[in-house]
Amino acid sequence: MGQLIHDFENSNRLREQAHRIIPGGAHTYAKGDDQYPLLAPGFIANGYGSHVWDVDANEYIEYGMGNRSVGLGHAYAHVLQAVTSELVRGCNFTRPARIEVECASAFLDTVPTAEMVKFCKNGSDATSAAIRLARAATCRDLVAICYDHPFFSTDDWFIGSTPMNAGVPDAIRELTIGFRYNDLESAEELFKRHPGKIAAFILEPSRGEDPQDHYLQKLQALCHANGSLLILDEMITGFRWHRCGAQHVYGIVPDLSCFGKALGNGFAIAALAGKREFMELGGTQQTSAPRVFLLSTTHGAETHAMAAAIATMQVYRHEPVIEHVVRQGLKLKTALKEVATVHGLQNHFKVSGHPACLLYSTLDAAGQPSQIFRSLFLQETIRRGILAPSLVVSYTHSDEDIEKTIDAISETLVVYKRALDHKVEAFLSGRSSEPVFRRFNVKSPARDDAPRLDGVGEAV
Repeated sequence: MGQLIHDFENSNRLREQAHRIIPGGAHTYAKGDDQYPLLAPGFIANGYGSHVWDVDANEYIEYGMGNRSVGLGHAYAHVLQAVTSELVRGCNFTRPARIEVECASAFLDTVPTAEMVKFCKNGSDATSAAIRLARAATCRDLVAICYDHPFFSTDDWFIGSTPMNAGVPDAIRELTIGFRYNDLESAEELFKRHPGKIAAFILEPSRGEDPQDHYLQKLQALCHANGSLLILDEMITGFRWHRCGAQHVYGIVPDLSCFGKALGNGFAIAALAGKREFMELGGTQQTSAPRVFLLSTTHGAETHAMAAAIATMQVYRHEPVIEHVVRQGLKLKTALKEVATVHGLQNHFKVSGHPACLLYSTLDAAGQPSQIFRSLFLQETIRRGILAPSLVVSYTHSDEDIEKTIDAISETLVVYKRALDHKVEAFLSGRSSEPVFRRFNVKSPARDDAPRLDGVGEAV
């Protein structure tokens, strides 16, 4: 792989300043220092395609891709041209801009299972708006979230269900209950325990495993039979499983669905979409029900972000984006399985998930998920020019990128195996990373039993 990366002088200087003026040192929990080992780039200076450069001029092949929001690649030319052309006309006005209608039309052409759409700046706002609509439509308070899916929103209705629930009133926390993916009985049990009280079930269509035995359709039928709505969170699966979303792949029309991340190739735009009968509750023309205050944000319709979304959707409609990321992901997944086996680590390092959205698991000598081994893996891949909180490929990940990554991970697994045979702390420089959702800021490298989010928390 060549010379190893060691120099983070500028990053370290910025870290000190950042933690003095920014809680957590970053504006997204998943990007925080506590999610990475000590030997890691603290700040990125620029990116192009599948590569990024940190503030110390170290270059990396990147596999986080802006927490999965950059599907085409950093600074993708077609998107940048659209954004630049729109910016010279201004970005925010007193009345709606024409591009708002154009972007909505483009979205509904791309995702034909939806009848109406409303845009905002982030996924949390979209999912929270979906919850509010469901509660208004059903006149119910309880919300059922899938416990197997790690993140839905920064708002109280979800955060109250995590260990990091300080500041969320007990009364709010009690309104969120949970079920398991591909387990229809767990949903049935909730309806038995809370008859006539559940407004909606929210889940991702998939986290990499496919729904079994028409699970999504059966769950929706169960919801409707009990007067509840089905909400699909497509923040990740949308524009990765298919340009029309995973709902197209799995043949289901949800009551409401939420898109974001790759929708704008990294620009801040998210969408709440769904059936007209529910979406119109947040409009001004229906007169049969109380009005729902739905997604009213000053920056929700910034024109350049909508230009980015339109341009991104054009690329997905006219170029083989999905085919490319699936092919590169499969190549990576297959090769890394072989590499792990060669090193005798098939029970300690595993790659899983959809080819367009791969995760890896780092397991200790006992075969248990290990945060400290994850930190070691990150440390050693970073030293070899790979920045991989996950293994998410983009349209610009080349064959050469994939080959270099396989070589770097193979070298990393040599160190991993030595750490398994000896004391892992001896191979890690400094403290271990920590799970996002933890009750207290306790730094303890031995806390391998703590819950964590594989691939680092999505949008937190």
